[in-house]
Amino acid sequence: MSNRLMDPIGKLMGLRYKSHPWHGVDIGPNAPEILTSYIEMVPTDTVKYEVDKESGYLRIDRPQKYSNVVPALYGFIPQTYCAKHVATLCNEKTKRNDIVGDGDPLDICVLTEKAIAHGDILVRARPIGGFRMIDGNEADDKIVAVLNNDAFYSSIQDISELPELVIDRLKHYFLTYKDLPGKKIDVEITHVYGKEEAYQVIEASIKDYHNKFENLQTFLSNV
Repeated sequence: MSNRLMDPIGKLMGLRYKSHPWHGVDIGPNAPEILTSYIEMVPTDTVKYEVDKESGYLRIDRPQKYSNVVPALYGFIPQTYCAKHVATLCNEKTKRNDIVGDGDPLDICVLTEKAIAHGDILVRARPIGGFRMIDGNEADDKIVAVLNNDAFYSSIQDISELPELVIDRLKHYFLTYKDLPGKKIDVEITHVYGKEEAYQVIEASIKDYHNKFENLQTFLSNV
């Protein structure tokens, strides 16, 4: 898969400046089977970190109100965007017609047996499935992946092969991490889907990204 944003000016700029983790990082030539992911948070974090979409720097989104922590590496897939194509897929699968994209890059959690000390890193991940999560009326899919060549998880080919406890922990985190005292959060996970459907969601988010940022790609390709 060609990355026009990184060719040629992005590569030259990357030699002197930090690449924007959403726009300036190559998703990888073997996506969606193996892809580059940007990690914002790790399981030891008690503060929710999130990339500032304009600057590309990691910032504190909010301290966690409760004791739940993310049970895997958590971040997003570069050069993806959740809009029309992701929403259409979600509407088809849920038999609804009111769902829209959440306007963010596609989220991903990456399982590994290694203890990673901090976020703001890139990893190579292999998607094995995902959660169809709906936040209000917005598609907020969570791709589940394993760290490529991980010593423990490398044998897992599909989310159906994960222990039920691992899936339950991930689901519990995503259903509760936005909880605020005295405020009801309208979030649900309608489906746990396998590897092939995860590929469909990723490919839809890549299409949405190209549609959204076509002018940016054209500008950088012609510089």
